[in-house]
Amino acid sequence: MRAEDVQQIAKFRLGACLDTLERKAEEYAEESDPLHNFVRAGAMLGCSPARALVGMWAKHVISILDIVDRTDRGETVRAELIEEKVTDAICYLILLEAMLRFQNSSMEVDQ
Repeated sequence: MRAEDVQQIAKFRLGACLDTLERKAEEYAEESDPLHNFVRAGAMLGCSPARALVGMWAKHVISILDIVDRTDRGETVRAELIEEKVTDAICYLILLEAMLRFQNSSMEVDQ
């Protein structure tokens, strides 16, 4: 693999993340709050929204670990499944960063 290949994958994946965040915001956000589900889940579980998000993110990480296990066994994994799981995991980390940045009012979003 060449550096150019990694750059191409990164550009594609980050674009997919932006698309996913926009699409899912319409599906999951309540009253224009993209973090609504995590706030609600945290309240339901008696934990912070960030901890609820991390719990939900863990599901995606486990799926990725299962994919790695399958490839280690020589099984073929559909590219679409890999792309979906990696995109979801990245999106959760982006949402976590946003949540943590805005909880800590001293942090500003870099442009």
